[in-house]
Amino acid sequence: MRSIEEVREMFSHDRYAAMCGCYIEEVKEKYSKITCTISDTHRNAVGGVMGAVYFTMADFAFAVATNAWLDKPDVVSVSSNINFLNFCRGSKLTAEAVCVKEGRTTVCYEITITDDTGRDIALVTIMGCHSGR
Repeated sequence: MRSIEEVREMFSHDRYAAMCGCYIEEVKEKYSKITCTISDTHRNAVGGVMGAVYFTMADFAFAVATNAWLDKPDVVSVSSNINFLNFCRGSKLTAEAVCVKEGRTTVCYEITITDDTGRDIALVTIMGCHSGR
């Protein structure tokens, strides 16, 4: 398993996630925790957090959880489903990715996004596969 510093370096090339403010807080085999501090750039026209922020966090958490511990990262997402549960009232979001199923060729992860007030904000399910690259 790579150290947290090695994982952060590995994923520093994920420029979109970095631009959005996604930060790797924790990683272990088949698990990751990503945070993002909300700023005005994350807000939509009515003041809420843009849905793309949640999806970016979930996608990044999935990528880190599935690939950080592999010798040769090769897991890619093939489908995603996002359910918006509550309006974000906090100033910081946390996405936690947990493996639901690890098969020979496919994986399934559940990503829970919460805000710093303790509210569940979104629930995301992502299916992935080993690309064999």
